[in-house]
Amino acid sequence: MVLQHLKSGKKIPKNLELERLIWQSGLSRIAGVDEAGCGPLAGPVVAAAVIFPPYAHIAEVKDSKKLTAKKREELYSLIADSAISFGIGIVPPEEIDRINIRQATFKAMRKAIGNLKTQPDYVLFDGYELPEKLLSQEAVINGDDHSFTIAAASILAKVSRDRLMLDWHDKYPIYGFNRHKGYGTEYHRTMLEKHGPCEIHRKSFLSKIIPQF
Repeated sequence: MVLQHLKSGKKIPKNLELERLIWQSGLSRIAGVDEAGCGPLAGPVVAAAVIFPPYAHIAEVKDSKKLTAKKREELYSLIADSAISFGIGIVPPEEIDRINIRQATFKAMRKAIGNLKTQPDYVLFDGYELPEKLLSQEAVINGDDHSFTIAAASILAKVSRDRLMLDWHDKYPIYGFNRHKGYGTEYHRTMLEKHGPCEIHRKSFLSKIIPQF
């Protein structure tokens, strides 16, 4: 599991083809952006942005949902060490309730990009892009399958959010956040019905699926 630099005559992996076209156009600082935590009943939405040197690649990097938690942690460290810059954006549950999850996701993405130490020339988003289009940008459907840079961002976002949920588990162990990270599993719903919500539950989500809330 190492960082490779592929420019010197090596075959470009399929998930680096999109980046290759952008690099060849003269833009070198490509940021991949992805989020974690749109769907859970509890916890923040977290976005990550990451920029690598041109033609950098880590073969094991792919959609974070297709990796084990252990592998994601290992890759998080390698990505963080190898990147030119990366940024994390976090929007808490009370703000999700106030502005809705879509707007909260946009805000987390803006924060992640804003936390980059290097200004990107071009931004690749997974699924949908920022509506204001202040940067040169592109939305890529299933981006974490088609773009190495987006896949790396998905790992950063997922690991960052999971770590936060493990911290919340220490404070509220009855909900089992360490098991489901806030998603609406049967166990989580049972604990909600028994104990009611805590401070990190998204009240706007609960009211739609659990009538008593």
